[in-house]
Amino acid sequence: MSTLEWLEAASYVVTVIGLPLAIGVYLYEQRRDRQNDEEEIFLRLSDEYADFMRLVIDNADLRLLSPAVPDTLSAEQLERKRALFAILISLFERAYVLVYEESMNRQQARLWQSWEDYMHEWCQREDFRAALPALLQGEDPGFVATIGRIAEASAG
Repeated sequence: MSTLEWLEAASYVVTVIGLPLAIGVYLYEQRRDRQNDEEEIFLRLSDEYADFMRLVIDNADLRLLSPAVPDTLSAEQLERKRALFAILISLFERAYVLVYEESMNRQQARLWQSWEDYMHEWCQREDFRAALPALLQGEDPGFVATIGRIAEASAG
C-alpha cells in the first residue's frame, strides 16, 4: 500500500470514527459546562440567602424566625421588617429569573424546588403575605404569579 492509500484510509477512519467522537465529546463538555453554570448560580443564590438569614439573626428583635409575631413592634421595627421583606422578595425574584424555567430537567427542578420550599416557608407567615402586594409592584409577572400561587396555597 502506498503512502497516498494510507493517508486516504486514515482520512476515512477520522471521518467515520473521529468526527462523531469529537462531536460527542463536544456535546458532553457543553452539557457539563451548562450544569456547572447552573450549580454555580445556585450556590451564589444560596450564599445570598445565608447572608439574608444573618440579617434576620442580627434583627432578632423582629422575631422573623418565630411563627407568630405579636403586633407590638415599634415603627422603627416595622420599617426594618419591611426592608428585610423587600430584600427577601428581591432574592426570590432573582432565584426565579435565574433558576426557574417552564420545562426543567431533573437537575433544574431539584435546584428550583429548594427555592420554592423557602418561598412556602415565608409565605406561611401572615405578616409576609400581607406585605406581598406592596412588595410585588413592578416585579417580573411570572414571579408575581408564582409567589402569588405559593402564598395562596400557604394561606390555606
